[in-house]
Amino acid sequence: MKLDIPNSAVNYAVSAAAATVAETVTFPLDLTKTRLQIQGEVASLAANSGNNSTVLVKHGMVRVAFGVVKEEGLLKLWQGLPPAVYRHLIYTGFRMGTYEKLREILGRNPDGSFPVYKAVVGGLFAGSFAQFVASPMDLVKVQMQMDGRRQMEGKPRRVNGVGHALKNIIRTSGVRGLWAGWVPNVQRAALVNMGDLATYDIVKHSILRNTSLEDNWVCHGLASLCSGLAAATLSTPADVVKTRIMNQARDKNGNGLYYKSSTDCLRKTISKEGFFSLYKGFIPIWSRMAPWSLTFWLTCEEIRKLAGLSTF
Repeated sequence: MKLDIPNSAVNYAVSAAAATVAETVTFPLDLTKTRLQIQGEVASLAANSGNNSTVLVKHGMVRVAFGVVKEEGLLKLWQGLPPAVYRHLIYTGFRMGTYEKLREILGRNPDGSFPVYKAVVGGLFAGSFAQFVASPMDLVKVQMQMDGRRQMEGKPRRVNGVGHALKNIIRTSGVRGLWAGWVPNVQRAALVNMGDLATYDIVKHSILRNTSLEDNWVCHGLASLCSGLAAATLSTPADVVKTRIMNQARDKNGNGLYYKSSTDCLRKTISKEGFFSLYKGFIPIWSRMAPWSLTFWLTCEEIRKLAGLSTF
């Protein structure tokens, strides 16, 4: 008996599967990026507490990655992977499905092209909605990624797994605490998807209309490289703010002890570390987004074909 599964459900499953592959392959770069973004904050917090002996030692992406392997072990490069995968099972399924539904509602031009402003609006809305739903998993991922560093600093572990992390957050900050940092998180996701979904969609169909390339892996690869660069450039400042807000300690009421809001974090980061500190981790972000985007879109397009769906 053949099951009549709605195309929307198949699209969701295909997107989630492709995202799981891409996330697993590129996750060490995400962990490295998170560690890089916290570097300057450590020295600032120490100075504010009256400890001027803490010196900020800036390391690059490669040195941070080797440091994790040397001090914590190779598998720690994948610390925080489970919630990252769980997040994408929610986030990517929703963002892809929402964007495609908006593309149907907004409509294409007579020549089959999708106007840039419609693609931008679609990417912004799809990313914002999907990230809000998936934000608790992002919070757990960041905390798990930083636990290895906390142990190296002689501090106790905060979480022992996804379930423990969720229970701990609810116990200390209530259900609302699961959405700590959701504003910069959603801002970042909106920018990422404006860069990723909109750029991929526009570039791919521009290539198909204006060149002799066919709808195959070469076209998909070129479009994904453009989308990865655009997403990294637009989202890095919001990503730095999001990471710092999510990683900060909180009082019994769930309020941050260092940053009052994303605006306050942005102001303090620029004033203490300079404007370009907002692009800390850009290289690993781009280095991750490029292969992530490439892996995701190639995998997604191929699975869509196998599932009998049209390409994106």
